[in-house]
Amino acid sequence: MNANDLREKTVDELRELLASMKKESFNLRFQQATGQMENTSGIKAARRNAARVKTILNEKAAAAAE
Repeated sequence: MNANDLREKTVDELRELLASMKKESFNLRFQQATGQMENTSGIKAARRNAARVKTILNEKAAAAAE
C-alpha cells in the first residue's frame, strides 16, 4: 500500500479501508493464537498499513482544520 495512493482517496473511503484492515488484523491475530498462521510477517504488514491509513486521515483532518 502506497501513501500516495491513499492520499488520492476520500475520507470516507479511508475510514472503510481502515475498518477492513482492523478486521484483517484481528483475523491474523486469531490465526496466530490458534497456530494456523504460516506467514507471521502478515501481522506486521497489517499493523503498518493501518498506521499508514491513520496518518493520512490525520493529515487530512489537520488540513481541513486550517
